[in-house]
Amino acid sequence: MRAAAPIAIVAAMHEELAPVLALMPDEHKVVVAGREFWQGHLHGHEVVAVLARIGKVAAATTATVLAERFQVGRVVFTGVAGGLGPGVQVGDVVVASEFLQHDMDASPIFPRHELPLYGRSRFAADPALAGALCEAARVSLQRARVHRGLVVSGDRFVSTTAEARALQAELPDALAVEMEGAAFAQVCHDFDVPFAAVRTISDRADDAAHGDFLQFIRTVASPYSAAIVEALLRGLPRY
Repeated sequence: MRAAAPIAIVAAMHEELAPVLALMPDEHKVVVAGREFWQGHLHGHEVVAVLARIGKVAAATTATVLAERFQVGRVVFTGVAGGLGPGVQVGDVVVASEFLQHDMDASPIFPRHELPLYGRSRFAADPALAGALCEAARVSLQRARVHRGLVVSGDRFVSTTAEARALQAELPDALAVEMEGAAFAQVCHDFDVPFAAVRTISDRADDAAHGDFLQFIRTVASPYSAAIVEALLRGLPRY
């Protein structure tokens, strides 16, 4: 990681990114690969904020541009997820300790979930950055429970009880499910860029997951994202 490299702040949806952009006093837009990257400063840090879009391929494209074009030194992803762990409820916050693609299956050539030619199925979050995210969440969100553990990603919105139970049986240590984190983790591993992610639980990834998703993002997840990012950048060392 080069000295004074910018920090990337990434979200999957506009409603999640907007409050972060509102905190940046000097942002300006650069368009690359059809994406709007916002460069500026926040609490003394050089920042690049971007909408990753939804799904693993979109996430991988965004992560690659951040590493190659903007040469970021750290990447922080904020957004929402479905809860899987037994104690993970709507309104809780999950900070990922590691990531896995739950829909990766190149068997019988490779074991289920293992990434071909990587010899692994999981990528760890950067411990220092994830720890700082945990502390930022606990400090800024007094009433939210904060969990830390495995987050799984796949190219489908898990929204039935049957799907959720199947994932819980297959990956009993998974706390949450979403659609981008594991792709970001893989690309950041390839470029040796520290990565961490925080997710607000919007539903339990079951038959009740079809509620007012955007309303939850606007009223709960969006303010949470802004509060966590601001607390994180206040506490991170500048280098």
